[in-house]
Amino acid sequence: MIRVAVTGAAGRMGRLMVKNIIEDSETELVQAYDIREVGKDAGELAGIGKVGVQILDAREINKTLDSEVLVDFTTPEGAVENIKAASNKNVKLVVGTTGFNEEQKKIIEECAKKVPTVLTPNFSVGVNVFWKIVELAAKYFKDYDIEIYEIHHRFKKDAPSGTALKIANVIKEVLGEDREIIHGRQGLCPRGKEIAVMAIRGGDVVGEHTVLFLGMGERLEITHRAHSRQAFASGAMKAIKWVYNVVKPGLYTMDDVLGFRNEKKE
Repeated sequence: MIRVAVTGAAGRMGRLMVKNIIEDSETELVQAYDIREVGKDAGELAGIGKVGVQILDAREINKTLDSEVLVDFTTPEGAVENIKAASNKNVKLVVGTTGFNEEQKKIIEECAKKVPTVLTPNFSVGVNVFWKIVELAAKYFKDYDIEIYEIHHRFKKDAPSGTALKIANVIKEVLGEDREIIHGRQGLCPRGKEIAVMAIRGGDVVGEHTVLFLGMGERLEITHRAHSRQAFASGAMKAIKWVYNVVKPGLYTMDDVLGFRNEKKE
């Protein structure tokens, strides 16, 4: 059994991860952290009844963390502290938090030199295949105009989504440095070689991402829609089981987990 701790256990994704970890025969929930609902049973919050694991105060994670893998779905500020704590205690990491700034990314890179760390803006298997399809398409649409838009629920804090930014960077890597990534448009802005990323927020949309390759006389649209957060949780469970068997410290992605890129694990 893989001993797993979850940070952000009182949040939407955290509760779902608690449920998945408990119901999986290969994983055991040993700790749950948040700054809310401290003292409550993690299983009850997740809607599956008491499991005997109370929500611990995330601000004390440096003192109390004791697991083999830590799963983080929190905020950029909180995640950085959780990642520091895990790396100091030799706990492997699965991180789905998004919205990190450049300074925070550098901290994560340093921590990953101590422990294997899976970091991705989206754990969905479908989205990770979607990125590969977009990469392939971009090679054949170099002269086309390219636009990206994403839709998420009204409670999402960061914009554009980490997934949308990843899409833009995948395309930019294929097409070269002369493609500038911009966020929205306003005023006089004649079309150039830019890749525009638009964010829409409202309602309870779990997540939708569309890439448009627009040419003269035709356009190709590639869309991924998440029907529920279980798509993310299922991918995160794959990441937990994968990283548990990794020996070599480093920053990994779902490319490694899904076998798109074969890295040495020892």
